[in-house]
Amino acid sequence: MTARPRNVRRRRFLQGVGAGIALGAFGGTAQAAAHPGHGNAFGHGKADLVLFNGDILTMERGRGPAEAIAIKDGVVQAVGRTRELRRLVNSRTEVVDLRGRTVLPGINDGHFHPLGLGTGQPPLTLDLSRDAVGSIADIRDLVAEAARDKEPGEWIRGFGWDQGYLAEGRYPTRHDIDEVSPENPAALREWSGHALWVNSKALELAGITRDTRPPLGGEIVKDGDGEPTGLLLEGAAGLVNAVMPDFTEEEKRRGMRVAVDIMHRHGITSVTDAGIDLGSVRRYQEMLESGDIRQRCTIMIAASSAGDLRETLLAARELETDPAWLNVSQVKIFADGVPTQARTAWVSEPYVGGGHGGLTLPGGSVEEQLSILNGWVMTAHELGFQVGTHATGDRTIHAVVDAYQAAVERFGGAGLRHYVIHGDLTSPGDLRRMADLGFAASFNPQIKRSLSHQLVDVLGRERTDYQWPYRTALDLGVSIASASDSPVVGMPNFRAGLAAMLTRKSLATGEVFGAEEIIGLGEALATYTTAGAWQDHAERWKGTLGRGMAADLVVLDGNLLRTPHEEIVDLPVGMTVVGGDVVYDAATAKPVRTASAASAASGLARYMSTGCCHG
Repeated sequence: MTARPRNVRRRRFLQGVGAGIALGAFGGTAQAAAHPGHGNAFGHGKADLVLFNGDILTMERGRGPAEAIAIKDGVVQAVGRTRELRRLVNSRTEVVDLRGRTVLPGINDGHFHPLGLGTGQPPLTLDLSRDAVGSIADIRDLVAEAARDKEPGEWIRGFGWDQGYLAEGRYPTRHDIDEVSPENPAALREWSGHALWVNSKALELAGITRDTRPPLGGEIVKDGDGEPTGLLLEGAAGLVNAVMPDFTEEEKRRGMRVAVDIMHRHGITSVTDAGIDLGSVRRYQEMLESGDIRQRCTIMIAASSAGDLRETLLAARELETDPAWLNVSQVKIFADGVPTQARTAWVSEPYVGGGHGGLTLPGGSVEEQLSILNGWVMTAHELGFQVGTHATGDRTIHAVVDAYQAAVERFGGAGLRHYVIHGDLTSPGDLRRMADLGFAASFNPQIKRSLSHQLVDVLGRERTDYQWPYRTALDLGVSIASASDSPVVGMPNFRAGLAAMLTRKSLATGEVFGAEEIIGLGEALATYTTAGAWQDHAERWKGTLGRGMAADLVVLDGNLLRTPHEEIVDLPVGMTVVGGDVVYDAATAKPVRTASAASAASGLARYMSTGCCHG
């Protein structure tokens, strides 16, 4: 695989009259802009794409905003003042007048589930997000409509319901949807992915009764009479997943295309797929090589579904991929649940109302589960794979850091940069250990923004305020990347994540949760750019917009530095560039991949004249 697949053609948007207008605004004709003896001052030859008259935030240490950026052959050719970059323009250069808009390095979303996002969209899956439904009654209506369109026995899938945003103020049960779907099994996944709401037909097909014992770490919620309510937590959902048919290969490929299009609309140019198998890796490889998708992907092999982990990782090492586009380098371990109303994260201090949660690892006892955790970490570390472990409760995180430390002490190789995924309640003591040992964390500010108001009755105020301790972690020297965990939060909106880090305000109530953990804009941007690149071991070639770095960038339709923190969430993404190719243009309101050359040229010119949201 090459960095630019041969059948992904260069897209020249501002050709002809559009290019003439843009060049004129840039400061003269191409011939006038070229000065003998200066053509190589900033690189060899003329640029493919130049963006000027904006705020270019390169994220290079110690460098303020630049005015213009030139791109050639998929990398940054030069960054500087507009007048300095004129010499890199000729009649074939795409030239874009930013008109004061902000340019950032492409967003590096370090924890994502692309296939889940793509196949979780209609028509494959009902949209049950808070933007689509406001009550259990609304969901009942959608299930009823879906059942009318299906043959008896066909499954109804849904995703995204959030108990904290439903008008009834309670968890749903099978009785809420049984009447409207008596012959169609229904499986409706909660927003976090840690709870599954099913109807009686699904329970019947899965063989779940009052006497069924869930796997360790899972729970079959029961009513006062001991009967299943239809709510399955953590591993118990696997009992239904085992009898529900998988998506077809074509549906999965369609889902991947949808997911990449969504990422581009949100400025995401690099993504870490958090926990897949080798078959999914091969799908990525084929779709990248064919030009069907264009996205930089770091792959985490799921330890839980790898069978013999050592054998799987040895096979993964034999795959021939270009790591700039498909980097199979990590292992995902799933260790506990979540510190929400489900109370499945493993915590030291009991939840409000009691209970400590637990591990979700295989094994018949905590000792066996910890042994499996340590064994997986040792195997991955020995074979040179970086490990990221889902760990949200402080007790789980402590055990994970212990496992990482033991692997380093046995085999060396602290530079593998193992990290904690989510890390909601990482204690200051474990943060200090992580900093000392070179371990990192991946936090989720969008979830913080949407969830905090629901957690005081679960964690208490002190732990709710502390959850995702950005300020504490950065002050102690831990590298912190931010990630959406999409589709957990719905759309992967990094601007919402920025607003969360800068304000710690609840989306639902506006209340501040943990003002002492607020960080600054530069620090917040780094978690989505340079820290994500560092997590990928790729900081030498992506994550900043310095000369020679990958030409991955996002244009915001506004000036980020002048936007009040609370309003950053509303800044639209105007354009996304991956490897020097424009892959999203807001004016057409769709991915460039699907537009004709003529409509794409017209759309980009219109966007750069008016912005994305003006008629």
